[in-house]
Amino acid sequence: MNLKKIKFFLPVYLVMIVLSVFAEDASLAPTPPMGWNSWNHFYGDVTDKIIRQQAEAMVSSGMRDLGYVYINIDDTWEGVRDNKGEIHSNSKFPDMKSLADFVHSKGLKLGIYSSPGRKTCGGYEGSYGHEVQDANTYAAWGIDYLKYDLCSLGDLMKVTATHDTATEMMKAAYTKMHNALVSTGRPIVFSLCQYGKDSVWAWGPSVGGNLWRTGTDIEDKFSSMAAIAFRQAGLGKYAAPGHWNDPDMLEVGNGGMKDFEYRTHMTLWALLAAPLIAGNDLTAMTPATKEILMNKEVIAVDQDKAGRQGDRVYAEGPIEVWSRDLADGSKAVAIFNLAESVLIIPVDFSKLGFKGPVNARDLWEHKDLGVLKEVYTAKLFHHSCQLLKVWQ
Repeated sequence: MNLKKIKFFLPVYLVMIVLSVFAEDASLAPTPPMGWNSWNHFYGDVTDKIIRQQAEAMVSSGMRDLGYVYINIDDTWEGVRDNKGEIHSNSKFPDMKSLADFVHSKGLKLGIYSSPGRKTCGGYEGSYGHEVQDANTYAAWGIDYLKYDLCSLGDLMKVTATHDTATEMMKAAYTKMHNALVSTGRPIVFSLCQYGKDSVWAWGPSVGGNLWRTGTDIEDKFSSMAAIAFRQAGLGKYAAPGHWNDPDMLEVGNGGMKDFEYRTHMTLWALLAAPLIAGNDLTAMTPATKEILMNKEVIAVDQDKAGRQGDRVYAEGPIEVWSRDLADGSKAVAIFNLAESVLIIPVDFSKLGFKGPVNARDLWEHKDLGVLKEVYTAKLFHHSCQLLKVWQ
């Protein structure tokens, strides 16, 4: 090939390389990941036995068949490094490869946790300076998902000279682990956990993130959940197949909220195209918890193939109306009552882009509502919502 041809085709090759990188990332998480994480319920008490029990419950409950496939071990699994610097699990996890094999035998995938700092949030061994070693260890064990929590790297960032330097240090740390994971040849979903610092949604894909936390840790309280969720307004343009905004794990079933508040929680996560990572004890779910986590129609909104995150359409005092464009041309429309009392809420479908009457289905009640006039009225008690699928 002569020089002229090289100059002509070089831009084409570069575009193909960029597209191939994004296609590879998208293949890991074409829709928001679904699964379970140990932290919200078990915290530091997680063990090999608990992980196996949760995996079995995910299958027997039917959750796996609805798309919940990741069983993720959070902090406190880490042991010490040997004289070669290789990480080992502690006595709570005597054989991580055997555990991964068990999880895989159930048709599930295993996730793990680390930090780009020297220590994890719990004070256990982080991956700082051992990124390639740790990535190779995870791949050898059969790990499918890594949650990478900023933790003690934040202390190193604080002593850097400028904010810009600290930000670049953080980006470099996540890039380093992403490259290490890719070099193993094993597909491993990369979850950035750095609490939305420095507008991570704008640069998360550039460091290899398949998902990134957009804010603080969730608590099992309506106030915490709602504050996190409604602050996601405006972030939809940063979400796409392979790259997702992550408002944090689900608290559904942990007991701190009423069931109707957990419905609101699940509705918001579905509208936000958020990862659905359950955080309850799957072996002890109430029928109400199962109904919320396993609502096929709500899950379908979250997992919609178009990958378009929903957003606020309008807010009036304690009333919020959000919508999400779906692949079939319809919209998911959610009406929220954040007040402490019952409200009668008129919803003007023209504000959502519809002209004239619409067809609607209530996704929580699994009921077709027929043809609705342009202005629809919802009666909602406090902290509750209605989730509709609307089309013309």
